[in-house]
This record gives sequence, structure tokens and C-alpha cells, in this order.
Amino acid sequence: MIESLHSPHIARVKALISSRGNKERAAHGEFIAEGLQCAREAFTSKKGPGVRTVYLTESGKSRIDQAGLDISRAEVVLVSEPVMAAMSPTITPQGIISICSVADNEFSELKPSGKSRYIYLHEIQDPGNAGTILRTADAMGIDAVIVSPGSVDMYSPKVVRATAGSLWHVPLFTGITLAQLNEQLPSVAKIALSAQGEKSLLEVKELPDVVAIFGNEARGIDALIESDVMQVSIPMTGNAESLNLAAAAAIVIFHLSHN
Repeated sequence: MIESLHSPHIARVKALISSRGNKERAAHGEFIAEGLQCAREAFTSKKGPGVRTVYLTESGKSRIDQAGLDISRAEVVLVSEPVMAAMSPTITPQGIISICSVADNEFSELKPSGKSRYIYLHEIQDPGNAGTILRTADAMGIDAVIVSPGSVDMYSPKVVRATAGSLWHVPLFTGITLAQLNEQLPSVAKIALSAQGEKSLLEVKELPDVVAIFGNEARGIDALIESDVMQVSIPMTGNAESLNLAAAAAIVIFHLSHN
């Protein structure tokens, strides 16, 4: 068991969750997932990111054992509670930290089925929004989440935590520009959520393959929309002037998954 607070294992984990963690994650193709829920998805999912190393306290090991998880394919490192506290980005660690490999998804292999539903996030900045949207996409059976350059790092600890394990269920493609999106999916219908959209979301029905585009929380996406993109708005009968991006996206995703 590792008990030293000077262990290089701590430095390895801290590097992946620090303010410069995005560079470390990109350089090594690794990210941090904390807690039993993420570990369960990581070790049981047949697709998505794999686990390279899992750090466990005695209580964390007990949780893993009670959940019946087979963690034999990963490097297992037992650590003391103080070491786990030094590693963890949360105030109350669960005693389980996994170092996972970033999913190796090839965007060029993404092929519409005739009824595919995709989400495209353009320069989304809030990790809570990004993670919640991916989690909603998982719940509603969305086929892939595609993310533009300049967006929040989808493998940052806050985003991973907000996905609540859905990161292992939905194919994720990052660093994809609008031009690349159009090139790979030229025949897929594209709709964009816009406050200026003249078409109500309720009028969008029976679409074949479709990608829903969501823009930056502050700037939106209006200035980037091309003529072949349908701009839609969510009809609101109450007094609120607008919706949080994750809430608005949830409404759109639910609608698309049932049409």
C-alpha cells in the first residue's frame, strides 16, 4: 500500500486534474474518473474508454468487491486515505480513482443509418452543461456526441463527473469543426437551436438522419449558421426569457428521439 505523500503516483494523478490538465490529458491520452459509478461503467462497458490504473483505499476496494466488479485487467494500486485525499479533486473522496484511456473514435467511420440522431456542441464552455448534455444524449439513445475545437475538455474531471457514467455509453468525437461535420455528414439534416429561430421545435417532425447544433452559452451560434441549417426555437408559454443550455438541449434531444 502506498502511504507516502511524495509518491509519484500522486503527481501522475494531480497532473491530469490540474489547471493544465487538458495538455496532460491530450499528451498521454489519459483522464481521471472518480468514484464507483464511473468505475462500474468503465469496467463493464464493452465500448468507450478503458481503465489503465485504478487507485483504491481499503474502503474503496470494499465498494468494488461489493459491486462484484472484475478489475483484473487494470493495474490496481492500494493507497492510504491521506494519499487518496491528496489525489482526489473532490472534498469527500470515495476511495476510487481510475486513470482511463481517452476513447479512440474515428470520425471518418461515423455513418448515418437513416434514422441517426447526433448532437454537435460548438464552443460550449461550461463543464456542467457539457456533461449533462452527454448524459441526456445517452438517456435518449442519441447515436453520437460531436464537439468542436474551443469547447470545454470533455475529459476534464468536472465534465466526466457530470456525465454520471454516460461517457462510456455514447460515442464521443472531439475537435471536429463545422466544416468537417458537413464533409462527413453532407446529407444529414441539420437544425440549430436559436433564440431567433422562426420555426418552432414542435414543427420539426419525421426527419431522417439529423444533427442538432448547440452553440456557446453566451454567443449562441447564429453567426455561424449556413443557409442549409434549419434554425429552431423552443416555444415557451411562461415568463422566463430563456433556458439554461443543458435544459434547452434536453428538450430538443427528447423531441428528436421521439420523431
